[in-house]
Amino acid sequence: MATGGEPHLAEPLFRKIDCLQIPVPNLDAGLTFYRDNLGHQVVWRSDTAVGLRMPDSDSEIVLQTERPILEPNLLVAAVDDAVSTIERAGGTVIIAPFDIRIGRCAVVHDPWGNRLVLLDLSKGLLTTDGHANITGARSI
Repeated sequence: MATGGEPHLAEPLFRKIDCLQIPVPNLDAGLTFYRDNLGHQVVWRSDTAVGLRMPDSDSEIVLQTERPILEPNLLVAAVDDAVSTIERAGGTVIIAPFDIRIGRCAVVHDPWGNRLVLLDLSKGLLTTDGHANITGARSI
């Protein structure tokens, strides 16, 4: 485990914050607050989540009804490699890598128990129809 000084990786592991997942009791209530009252535009929608645009960033706010905790989602180049790096550095895997619509995902804890969601875009970005419904993914 690295204890300070120079980093051991050629590049930092985390590329950017992909999104901040915010739990809401239901999507309509979440949309009333975040879209209608705070002005965030809907980018995409599924049965259990809605992605909202942040105008000065390509990161998103994702309102979701599946898990009752706030979750930062961090973009990495490759989830499986990132999980190995996290483990070598002293973190632990909570949910092993699995496939998602846009690529791969895993959930880890850092050495202090902070929950981090890692994801990659190995399958591409979401595509949507004119009503922000997800229709698939496109390669990037």
